[in-house]
Amino acid sequence: MDDRPKVYSTVVHMLCEAAEIFGDKPALIYEDRQLTYTQYLRCVAGVARKLQAFSSDQSLAGERIALMCSNSMEMAVGLFAAHASGGQVVPINPIYTSHELSHILSDAEPIAVIYDEEIETVVQPLLGRLNITHYIKVGGKSGERFNAWQDDVKINLPKMPEPDDFATLQYTGGTTGLPKGVNITHRQLSTNISQREARWPTREGMERVLCAMPLFHVYASSMALHLAVYCKGQLNILSRYRPELVLNMISQEQITILPVGPTIFIGLMGYEKFDSTDFSSLRIAYSGSAPLPEEILRRWERLTGCPILEGYGQSEAGPVVSAVSEGSALIAGSVGKPLINTLVEIVDVETETKVLGTGSQGEIRVLGPQVMSGYRNRPTETAETLRDGWLYTGDIGELDASGNLYIRDRKKDMVIVSGYNVYPREIDEVLYLHIDVSDAASVGISDEYRGEVICACVKLRKGSKTTSEDLIAFCKEHLASYKVPRRISLLKAVPKTNIGKIDKAAVKKFLAS
Repeated sequence: MDDRPKVYSTVVHMLCEAAEIFGDKPALIYEDRQLTYTQYLRCVAGVARKLQAFSSDQSLAGERIALMCSNSMEMAVGLFAAHASGGQVVPINPIYTSHELSHILSDAEPIAVIYDEEIETVVQPLLGRLNITHYIKVGGKSGERFNAWQDDVKINLPKMPEPDDFATLQYTGGTTGLPKGVNITHRQLSTNISQREARWPTREGMERVLCAMPLFHVYASSMALHLAVYCKGQLNILSRYRPELVLNMISQEQITILPVGPTIFIGLMGYEKFDSTDFSSLRIAYSGSAPLPEEILRRWERLTGCPILEGYGQSEAGPVVSAVSEGSALIAGSVGKPLINTLVEIVDVETETKVLGTGSQGEIRVLGPQVMSGYRNRPTETAETLRDGWLYTGDIGELDASGNLYIRDRKKDMVIVSGYNVYPREIDEVLYLHIDVSDAASVGISDEYRGEVICACVKLRKGSKTTSEDLIAFCKEHLASYKVPRRISLLKAVPKTNIGKIDKAAVKKFLAS
């Protein structure tokens, strides 16, 4: 008898089963609003039909729906509704500037956009410029509320999507400095949910999951939104992370599962009310999106009695690749073993084909049913990343004799700031937009709280009166706050190698000193 977790055709089928079995149970709680699973499905169906009305033939097959919303009931319902409409979901960070949004929306070409009222002044000019005529404004004083369908007598779902239809277009940073859209099918998405369940089992109808991470991020959608529906549990959504709100929610709502990033664990333990919080209901915490210092892991479990389980993944991998098993002994620095039906190999960086043995460091490559279909509009980069079915992650790691994976470095020039992937090339290109910048180099510098922060060296044009403060203000106009350099040093010359390339090692050494 096969006791492996069920693999649903799509996440919409997963929600339908939850509504059928646990229809009257609380499913979604956000501020003073609450939905049962039956109401959740009614609202998803209602929004899905509204989205389908944007198409002349009532079909969104092959179309994309962009969501630019902060955490809310609208974001949760909207994500499932876009799937149920037959469209492909494009989750986008709502704090992105017009400069950042323009590239993503141009590349994704969505038929419709769902956005928060508070970003209307940024979004509406873009919609006009890009000829996107369909949109839904949510929240605020004049936006729609997606719980409007909760009392519908009939659940009028559109035709169900197919497993091999595109489910999600998740934009992730690129070494070229421009975000790339990762195409994930329903089959890949649902398979990875079940793979995660096999490694981190949940209790049907018993879990209370807290979502404090942003739902536009693949980590929160996988480890909070989808996990909660899979186990038919209750999802409590916070609009944004604030330590007091998280701690109050854990004790008041008797939260059992806490999926967050290292920055939040650090912030919570440093908060004044941490010691007086009741953690007795919390049975497991998951850490992802960035490396977790061993000391933080040990201290959290010692103070709360709740273990933290680490995992490793990336958007291109559905997203979860490996995870530490519940109840296993702590192995410092390990992100666990590969998930079921997932192969992980370490290959030589130079040849990219020679498989290395135990204890050797090289590029991590992954083979499994959850791996992406490819990048949208990027055939060359798709061919470079997917080879013979293997996903070349760009991360440097090693495997021990027991098959545990360790992440050692990043082959890609990427920085992780508070769990977000940031590519220095993107920051450099923004700096070069400034009329007084003649040369620039951005790098990641270790930071005790955020893991890493962006810092930069800049050479100004002769005679310029521009200050580093002026450049930081300029970056704030063009970049999300976490991408803005924490410090910009003005130099007579940016360090370069003897062949004229920017010497990132020298830049990093200078900025870290």
